Amino acid sequence: MQSIPLSSSPSGASRTAHRTAVLLAGLAFIAVLVVAGAFMPKWLTFLLTMAASHGLVSLGIVLLMRGGVVSFGQGLVFAVGGYAAALAFNKLGITDALGLALMGGVAALVVAAPFAPMLARYRGIFFAMLTLALSMVCYGVLVKTNALGGSDGFNMGRATLFGQKLSDARVGYALYGVTIAFSGVMALLARAYFDSTRGLVTQAVRENELRVEYLGGSVKQAMSINFLLAAFVGGAGGALTVMSLGHIDPNFSYWTTSGEFVFVAILAGWQSVLAVFVASTLLEIVRSFSSLYFPNTWQLSLGLFLLLMIRFLPRGIGSLWVDRVGGKRAKGGRA
Repeated sequence: MQSIPLSSSPSGASRTAHRTAVLLAGLAFIAVLVVAGAFMPKWLTFLLTMAASHGLVSLGIVLLMRGGVVSFGQGLVFAVGGYAAALAFNKLGITDALGLALMGGVAALVVAAPFAPMLARYRGIFFAMLTLALSMVCYGVLVKTNALGGSDGFNMGRATLFGQKLSDARVGYALYGVTIAFSGVMALLARAYFDSTRGLVTQAVRENELRVEYLGGSVKQAMSINFLLAAFVGGAGGALTVMSLGHIDPNFSYWTTSGEFVFVAILAGWQSVLAVFVASTLLEIVRSFSSLYFPNTWQLSLGLFLLLMIRFLPRGIGSLWVDRVGGKRAKGGRA
């Protein structure tokens, strides 16, 4: 039986060169953003910090979307990561920002691990509703647990960076830099994963699960790994968000929070990693200015914005450049 190539790139050397160029460009872009933050007003650095940390959570949903499923319970890992970071700070004395971000991701990974084999067997609305149910169970537990602050949650102190305390004047910029750098590295790793053999298998699962099984791949294993990776980035995003806000409460796990992450994933589309953070930034901008000028109807503004995007960009923001690049490659291959 003739095998079907998974990639349309002309050669292994050109693929390697392209990936290297993408990596270097990504690192340069991250460095530019971090340096530019020193000259931004505080409100803008905070907005971009929230956009990057929330975009990291939505990146997990996009990872699952590439396999044909959508999680409506990403608020679960978002909350677990946030609570883990806050508890580690308050109870264990762990204050380093990077360490707390990693701890949030690992905590979410550990919580999600028992559910991964079960969820890997479901698709469509069943997967979405099961993840939503898990998120709401977490919300109910957090609300009723007085040791975790109940419905009010609790505060978290100021994180440190490499053992150095952050001053009032620089704390916002320092957390901005950590969030941009961490989210940027995770985005580059996600791009590498999407282009890897396992990442391409995930796309094949989306198209035809039976064919993947016939070719020797494990659909259940692929979906389980994707769910765990989505949990890790979601937990890390929760930890980064809590460090910037300084407070956590059960609403981190509420269904509306998960809905916002799905909103970003739909807005971005599943083709591009960069589009996820562009969409998250657009959401934060629209929400901030809508809350400022239309405080009672800002949700309506968000809804109209999403409808317009779906109408004119049904495949998401990423299709603006992914489709063009794909078209150029196809023309080059025919030539």
